[in-house]
Amino acid sequence: MHAKPSLPDQAVLHYGDGEYAVMRPGKFVICAVSGKQIPLEALRYWNPRTQEAYAGPQEATAQWKKLNGQ
Repeated sequence: MHAKPSLPDQAVLHYGDGEYAVMRPGKFVICAVSGKQIPLEALRYWNPRTQEAYAGPQEATAQWKKLNGQ
């Protein structure tokens, strides 16, 4: 289940392996770790299992460690 956007222009995406599908158009998504807005054209990191987006490699790695007990 996807959360409804809470900000104007916030997109809703379904994250897959290596690609994502736009469920609701927008200009950005929110990083699950930092809370930063990530412009869709800059989105490179996400987790299809948890359906979370990450602002960059540091956030993605931190969340991976948290989820995997590292």
